[in-house]
Amino acid sequence: MIQYRLYIDGTWQDASTEAYFDVTNPADGSVVGRMADGGKEEVKKAVDAASRAFPAWSRKTARERGELLARVYDGMMERKEEMARLMTQEQGKPLAEARGEVQYAADFFQWYAEEAKRIYGETIPASSPDKRIWVQHQPVGVAAAITPWNFPAAMITRKAAPALAAGCTMVVKPAEQTPLTAALLAEIMENAGIPAGVFNLVTGSRAAEIGDALLADERVRKLTFTGSTEVGKTLMRQAADTVKRLSLELGGHAPYLVFEDADLEQAAQEVLDSKFRNAGQTCVCTNRVYVHRSIKDEFTSLLTRYARELKVGNGLEEDVQIGPLIDEAALEKVDRHVRDAEAKGAKVMLGGNRIPVNGNGCFFEPTVLLDTTEQMQVEQEETFGPVLPVHAFDTEEEALELANNTRFGLAAYLYTRDLSRAVRVSEGLEYGIVGVNDGMPSTAQAPFGGMKESGLGREGGRYGIEEYLETKYISIGLK
Repeated sequence: MIQYRLYIDGTWQDASTEAYFDVTNPADGSVVGRMADGGKEEVKKAVDAASRAFPAWSRKTARERGELLARVYDGMMERKEEMARLMTQEQGKPLAEARGEVQYAADFFQWYAEEAKRIYGETIPASSPDKRIWVQHQPVGVAAAITPWNFPAAMITRKAAPALAAGCTMVVKPAEQTPLTAALLAEIMENAGIPAGVFNLVTGSRAAEIGDALLADERVRKLTFTGSTEVGKTLMRQAADTVKRLSLELGGHAPYLVFEDADLEQAAQEVLDSKFRNAGQTCVCTNRVYVHRSIKDEFTSLLTRYARELKVGNGLEEDVQIGPLIDEAALEKVDRHVRDAEAKGAKVMLGGNRIPVNGNGCFFEPTVLLDTTEQMQVEQEETFGPVLPVHAFDTEEEALELANNTRFGLAAYLYTRDLSRAVRVSEGLEYGIVGVNDGMPSTAQAPFGGMKESGLGREGGRYGIEEYLETKYISIGLK
């Protein structure tokens, strides 16, 4: 049984109530560990600590901060297997995917350890000879991060690494379903020598209470959030009261366009890799497949054949490719989407049902639906599960219209061997991320973020660190 306390001001502390909450494995319902159950009092203590730590941390040189971030990367690599196994136990994803996430998460620390040194200023020609104009970039201040359960490590490091590199201090509230990975990350940061108060972790089962406290505190100058669009809108409204800076990575509804000139076997494998990773529980996974009518039957047959070979089960088994959904509510949503599609005329080519593994767990079969339409929930909402709807199109223009007919704009994909078409379609897609013949484009050095109701701001690369910097203009008169 793993048990962690809150990490505030460089020490591990109980909540004021001394309460804990259980963390369960979605594969079998077993209790993986216990986590201290913090609330608004602990948020205040964490913000106090972050505020005290900010002046000294922000005054450190970029090299000094970068060296500490590099040590966090090394610590994550040393404990890679431990973190991956813990992640699989509390989140459910297959162990191979968990290992990949730990590497991806650590890459942000490696990248921003170097990017800290590339925060440059500027000198602007003045309008008179006795003046000088300087532009500097300075850290925003205390930043708060609220992170989701689907990527328990990477969604923290994608925020914390640039924030710390920029000179900000942080208070992090991870999802209550997956706090143990976050606590292990805090332990690694402590061991790496990150100073007290620079990184603080407040866990709790009362998400709204913690979020409200973070948003109400005027010392928190920046909020970064990954989660649903509905919650993101609520946070935007609350952030207005103290005019906090915001980075929001919200819901997605990713289309994958497969054109008639595609290499069908490669395209089918790309679609499956994109769709079924983490059991379909990613904001950028394929949610709708639009395939040219001339190849629909052959392509759907390939999808069905490949998907049938995927093994569902407990993620700790090395050969499992699809783990459980996070909880019963997620399972019910996936089932509801499939039943709705069936009732409105879609053909279930594969799967379509819940499946118990060893008699329990939140598992759903890999599912392929043929001839879905825009009237079905699977084409209107993000399913967040292992369901692949296939919809035929006739022209490039129709494909673009179908793909863009949504309020979301996070990620989109297309497969074609026609370079001109690849350029036209990628420029026509109203999405912040476009994969051309690439179903998994996420990487630490590139900007990640969406358009429309999929969010504000970008994470990753030099764009990610800019979100934690203020631009200061200094005008000097030479007297």
